[in-house]
Amino acid sequence: MAKLWGGRFDGKNEAWIDAFGASIPFDQQLAKQDITGSLAHVKMLGATGIITEAEAQQISAGLETLAQKAANHELTFTIENEDIHLNLEKMLHDEIGPVAGKLHTARSRNDQVATDMHLYLKEHLKEIIEKVQHFRTVLVAKAEEHIETIMPGYTHLQHAQPISFGHHLMAYYGMLTRDQARLEESLKRVDISPLGCAALAGTTFPIDRQMTADELGFADLYMNSLDGVSDRDFILEFLSNSSILMMHLSRFCEEIILWCSHEFKFVELTDTFSTGSSIMPQKKNPDMAELIRGKSGRVFGDLMGLLTVIKGLPLAYNKDLQEDKEGMFDTVHTVATSLDIMAGMIATMKVNTQTMHDATEKDFSNATELADYLATKGIPFRQAHEIVGKLVLDCTLKGIYLQDVPLEEYQAINPVIEADIYDTLASKTAVTRRHSLGGTGFDQVKKQIQLVKATL
Repeated sequence: MAKLWGGRFDGKNEAWIDAFGASIPFDQQLAKQDITGSLAHVKMLGATGIITEAEAQQISAGLETLAQKAANHELTFTIENEDIHLNLEKMLHDEIGPVAGKLHTARSRNDQVATDMHLYLKEHLKEIIEKVQHFRTVLVAKAEEHIETIMPGYTHLQHAQPISFGHHLMAYYGMLTRDQARLEESLKRVDISPLGCAALAGTTFPIDRQMTADELGFADLYMNSLDGVSDRDFILEFLSNSSILMMHLSRFCEEIILWCSHEFKFVELTDTFSTGSSIMPQKKNPDMAELIRGKSGRVFGDLMGLLTVIKGLPLAYNKDLQEDKEGMFDTVHTVATSLDIMAGMIATMKVNTQTMHDATEKDFSNATELADYLATKGIPFRQAHEIVGKLVLDCTLKGIYLQDVPLEEYQAINPVIEADIYDTLASKTAVTRRHSLGGTGFDQVKKQIQLVKATL
């Protein structure tokens, strides 16, 4: 069968060459968007008199038939027709005859595929934003349950200061909120129509680009035809924002994996989000968290792949741009699924509150409390810091903790220390007293949650 673009050629490619150049194995995912774009285009062709109304109606009817078949998964795509556009054009020809050839008047596959991807990403970006929103809601609900659950706060993965577990969860809420804002902001760059830019220079036909943009629900138009067919910034921005989002999910998963371990025992995941071992019967592995942590690499790779493809491309369209789709499809699927799993995993996660609290009692995460206590007694903080550091060293050698030091020993260090020091050293006191704006104090965490619930 002759290629739809084959008039210029007198040779024929071998099948394996055709397979290498074909994009239909993956761009068939754009069938719905391609038909939608074609329906808007043919309606405009009829309205502007470029083709007759009768022809426009006949082509539209054929496209509607293909749309129904696509929805029912009844379309069969072939490598011979190489991409989604030529496959659908051939199918349309089979449905309605030679008049199908008029559909491609005043457009190119260059603006056609760009339109498809704008439509695809606009639809799926909105779905991902909804999933981020849902996960944020789950985080707030879990944080509200654990405002007064005390856990060790870490720096360098070493116990630093006791904090509220709700406060810890709300840190991820903050990250996800920024992720959602970035995705929402990027919609402006996705919501632009390239249809009518044609191959690169526009067209001599009296088209109405505003009409097709309105038909497709686009908020804006590309004002430069070269830019319209060659721009992939909107995909790069999506991949970049998705990489940041997946990085946040990966950080969270790393902590969940640690917290599930025998050494921590801070949380337990439900069986739904865990797997076992084929050889070790006792195992309950946090595989879903591990997979999300690993899949972040796929998304980072999709971003780097497209950046590398585009970095040396002259204007306007080049075949290299066929490589823009698979990474976009992969990232959409990876991010959407990861968000669903995260929301379910956190919503059903069991928190071992006593274990978390106990982890703050047999450590030196209250050392800052003692230094602050001495500072309130008039001792310069740097001097207080040195006093406490030496005391921690002494306790370490003796195998005890600050709350185990007798009062007379404290007063021998400095007579300003009184019996209230033991209350000061309690982890609950340490958390409660941190009432600065945005701090981990219970009242502050409640305020954080109240504020975000109002916006959610």
